[in-house]
Amino acid sequence: MPEFFFDSICPTGFFDFSNPTIESLRAGRHSDFTPMQNFLLIASTLILLCSFGYTLFRLGSGRMRPGRTNLAALIATFILLSADLWLRGQIERSCPINSLFDVVIFTAWSTTLIYLLVGSAYRLSLLGAFTTPLVLFLLLTAEFAPLDRSPTIRAIRDPWIEFHASLSLIAYGAFALAGLAGVMYLIQDRQLKKQKGGALLYNLPPITDLGVANTRLIWLGLALLTIAFAAGFVSGMQVNTIKFWTSATIWFAYALMVVLRQVHTLAPRRTATLSVVALAFILITLPAIQHLSAPK
Repeated sequence: MPEFFFDSICPTGFFDFSNPTIESLRAGRHSDFTPMQNFLLIASTLILLCSFGYTLFRLGSGRMRPGRTNLAALIATFILLSADLWLRGQIERSCPINSLFDVVIFTAWSTTLIYLLVGSAYRLSLLGAFTTPLVLFLLLTAEFAPLDRSPTIRAIRDPWIEFHASLSLIAYGAFALAGLAGVMYLIQDRQLKKQKGGALLYNLPPITDLGVANTRLIWLGLALLTIAFAAGFVSGMQVNTIKFWTSATIWFAYALMVVLRQVHTLAPRRTATLSVVALAFILITLPAIQHLSAPK
């Protein structure tokens, strides 16, 4: 059963692949990327960079309608990152989330995935203009930060643990989208209060739609994170105390937002603000959580 769930959410689980290049990597004769992996990562970065530049150009010219461009760029990025993760996963013989480098790439992939799944459902095409720079930032971090790219092969593969870890990162993708929707809400709220129009304001979705999307994305992320925690409990994995309380803090923060929104105690503007703060907390603590989770 856990193998089925793992194969359903991780892009490495759909295939079993073997060739001399991957076998040599598994044997330890290469410590870095294959040329194909480098190409996939660089191509993804360049596509997003061009899309972001085009968005800034359109914004500056007062013709802010880059929805289709951003969507096409994010679809292409999702395909390229899926291929990259698949190759990485075949080398590591597991879902590629065994190092901080892996986690950064997987988080970029999961954020893109959540946008493609829910962006159109919430009529938030312009959310792509905000998603693009976040995913671009993650990819640039993976490329230029001093992160170890060497493949990491776990001595023991536990599908429940892999399910827990990968679903947690997908939940973080949902929280990332919630934070971006929160940023859009706060921008529009500020401009409406100042009665200051502009290309960005006129192309943003109605502020009530942004508030609803922000709350529903928090709900989605919380549901995914709860299932991920349940899988971790079933696996019987030992968890570092710092990692446990950091993860618990994230869960309780979002759970509190959901409860307070349901009882109408927390206003949409404060929900948006808290979702942005919570996202910043996730991005800051993610390296520490991964360090404490890395295979020994």
